Amino acid sequence: MGYAEVNGLRLWYEVRGAGRPLVLLHGSYGTGETFAPILPALAARRRVVAVDLQGHGRTADVDRPLRYESLADDVAALIRRLGLVEPDLMGYSLGGAVALRTAIRHPGLPRRLVVVSAPCKRAGWRPAVLAALAGHDERTAERMRGTPAHLRYERVAPRPGDWPVLWAKSGELLRHDYDWSAEVAALALPVLLVFADADSVPVSHVAEFFGLLGGGDGRSTARLAVLPGHTHDDMPGAPALPAAVLPFLTHPVHEPG
Repeated sequence: MGYAEVNGLRLWYEVRGAGRPLVLLHGSYGTGETFAPILPALAARRRVVAVDLQGHGRTADVDRPLRYESLADDVAALIRRLGLVEPDLMGYSLGGAVALRTAIRHPGLPRRLVVVSAPCKRAGWRPAVLAALAGHDERTAERMRGTPAHLRYERVAPRPGDWPVLWAKSGELLRHDYDWSAEVAALALPVLLVFADADSVPVSHVAEFFGLLGGGDGRSTARLAVLPGHTHDDMPGAPALPAAVLPFLTHPVHEPG
């Protein structure tokens, strides 16, 4: 574990296990510890590299906004700095968007991609979720003090007083419109989409996202898993998540012919 200097940022990462590398990216206001319940299962099969993104966890914020593109470039720079060969990339929620953006901006860098509970366009969130995201700001940060996410941040952040700054920057990011549909359709690597059956992303968008990847035609390298009995919030620790992800990362994927 330690820091890597990338793009003017001291990016925190922690490595567990051995084998082909799997880079894990957490959700908004989280840390690499978000995946703690499933890390033993993943690290038993892979060399897991858990990252704290800009302004999150042990990675201090810097004087730049939070943008999917810059976060993706940080991840790509870390992969290169650590010399990870053909890493797989898995992200949840915010981390899922960053993982997807990394694959789009740095083709050929990740070998396989797992997107957990993240849409490929902002309008892919449920309307109620979009309304909630629009309200993320410093005032929300004050209301969130004392929650598990805040207590974890306060425990590990280099500057715990930056909690309101993280919410302000995250709110700006989450209000920013995007639609990566065309770029998703052009992806050339195998992709696994994983959603809860009661996710913050409706089934209609899950089907659209999967369709953009060519999913369902019998020849595509895209795969889809829906975990029953789960919600968006409990996905990173879901016991069924490694069982869905590891076979996709381990077994040969049929290439379109």
